[in-house]
Amino acid sequence: MALINPSILSADFARLAEEAKAVEGADWLHVDVMDNHFVPNLTLGVPVVESLRKATDTPLDCHLMIEEPDRWAPQYVEAGAGSVTFHAEAAAAPVRLAREIRAKGARASMALKPATPVEQYEDLLPELDMLLIMTVEPGFGGQAFLDIMLPKIRRTRALIAKHGLEMWLQVDGGVSAKTIERCAEAGADVFVAGSAVYGADDPAKAVRDLRDKADAATAAAGWGCAH
Repeated sequence: MALINPSILSADFARLAEEAKAVEGADWLHVDVMDNHFVPNLTLGVPVVESLRKATDTPLDCHLMIEEPDRWAPQYVEAGAGSVTFHAEAAAAPVRLAREIRAKGARASMALKPATPVEQYEDLLPELDMLLIMTVEPGFGGQAFLDIMLPKIRRTRALIAKHGLEMWLQVDGGVSAKTIERCAEAGADVFVAGSAVYGADDPAKAVRDLRDKADAATAAAGWGCAH
């Protein structure tokens, strides 16, 4: 079954606890951490993650769009994140970092910007629980989905199958009712959705509808998906 991870980047920051509860039927809550260095935006950090952990039972999926993730990522596990994603472009020692995240009890994930090829990281895949393919340039919510990322998603799914891995393949950026089926058909099984969920009249229903669309597209594609 497809996993839907609403992004609180599109939520009302003055009401984060309520916004988290509004999507408690979601699989994970996606938390975008930006430092205004790796990306040109500044969002939130460890204290907010700690507060969210207390405010919701939905596990937290922290996406670190920051410099020096080798230094900071372990703190997000300690703050309560169940999954921590660091960027390949920013990590000094990605294998060591992934192992440290896992050792602290969270799922280890690595993200790739649109222009970063997946092939050069093929040997690292067994060290990861998830790979995130960015389908927009990281930094801001509400951007239009980049269709040119679909072949990259397919190539990544093929690499996962080649090595017989159980890792998840996440997409983030412009995911909506209009684009999620294309992503699922290409091989994604975890979907970050911001404005498509929090911009809806009923965020919980939006999560269910997105999951249904992704599951149907996956079944039609026939590549399989099991969580």
